[in-house]
Amino acid sequence: MKSTKELAPTVREDLLHILKLRFEKNMNRHKGMNWEQVQTKLETNTEKLWSLHNMENTGGEPDVIEHDRNTGEYIFYDCSAESPKGRRSLCYDREALDARKAHKPENSAKDMAAELGITLLTEKQYQLLQQFGKFDTKTSSWIETPSNVRELGGAIFGDWRFGRVFIYHNGADSYYAARGFRGLLRV
Repeated sequence: MKSTKELAPTVREDLLHILKLRFEKNMNRHKGMNWEQVQTKLETNTEKLWSLHNMENTGGEPDVIEHDRNTGEYIFYDCSAESPKGRRSLCYDREALDARKAHKPENSAKDMAAELGITLLTEKQYQLLQQFGKFDTKTSSWIETPSNVRELGGAIFGDWRFGRVFIYHNGADSYYAARGFRGLLRV
């Protein structure tokens, strides 16, 4: 029986073509990396291709930002200019979603990330991404929240304003049309 996390051959080829073009167009994001090596990794990890396909379909425009030399993994980040359009109007996590009494959003950032097979960017990773462009100039993105902040009912998010990155806090149950989340995938 075929895995549900496997793409049809034509979908897989289309995705690899899109990722290759994006990789070649944005070489500043992955200096010293080689597309052929990335593609070889992708072709041997079909579940990862499924996740990348979902990152792409929700507007994330994934691209390679890091290469972990210890594990050999390539790390794809959502590189869309604004928070991915298909991942907005979400509260932070399931606990926050369940706590809302009225006007619940459809999902939470943490749950949707898990469904896609990706993880939210950490504050450090969000700062790293911003070195490669100006991301979230009109939107904002939930980022992985430290447990001590989350225990107090809050969650953190980031954006780019006034020529710099800002990291803010909000109630984890809040959601806005202009706030989504950025994720990453290790391949």
